[in-house]
Amino acid sequence: MSELVGKVAVVTGAGRNIGRAIALDLARAGAFVVVNVRSNATEAVAVASEIEAMGRKTLVHVGDVADAASVQVMADGAVKRFGRLDILVNNAALRREKSFGEMSYDDWREIMDVTLDGTFHCVKACLPALKKSGAGAIVNIGGLSAHTGAKGRAHVVTAKAGIIGFTRALAHDLADDGITVNCVVPGLIGTPRPEGKPEPAHHLTHRTITGERGQPEDVAAIVRFLCGPGARYINGQAVHASGGAYFGS
Repeated sequence: MSELVGKVAVVTGAGRNIGRAIALDLARAGAFVVVNVRSNATEAVAVASEIEAMGRKTLVHVGDVADAASVQVMADGAVKRFGRLDILVNNAALRREKSFGEMSYDDWREIMDVTLDGTFHCVKACLPALKKSGAGAIVNIGGLSAHTGAKGRAHVVTAKAGIIGFTRALAHDLADDGITVNCVVPGLIGTPRPEGKPEPAHHLTHRTITGERGQPEDVAAIVRFLCGPGARYINGQAVHASGGAYFGS
């Protein structure tokens, strides 16, 4: 339960659901965690309080990953606070639904700016510190629809598919720096949704083998493993956490 003691992690989109579960599980493993949220400081502080209750140090950063300057402030703040950075989990993303015929370029760019470009900004800003780690780990969070397609989600599907390609490219580029890069692909995870907001339409066309939905903690457990010493030989992979809703790479 202490495989990440002495490590420092940045988790984007960590205020709720999967991001929150990841931040908490990394802290349970011993890591100090930078909790990033786009705008909801209340959620970030709540997660940070849970981490501190474990006896771990933490840092809250409120800022949009689509803003390269804000991301740089986050990376610099992590190094200043903790003296190092070993783990980056790119979880921040937007998941909208709109038919392609009604989709504007602004709709398209909104998703790309956060999901794909935001991941780029975070890796660029954190890379100098990750190189110094000696055992750095980047885990990107993908999406089931990137592998299956989905109606009304051309922008989301494209962005998440880009994350897979980015993961595989970075695994090659950063191998000599001792940094592993992998992607965890959640699918059919039972997360709370705002009142009145329907479940994503593509969830209705897929099912798990057991018929049960996964939980954010199921995804977090895989991320935690990929960040630890037991996963150093795993690199450039897309690991599916979907209860068998999808079989493939």
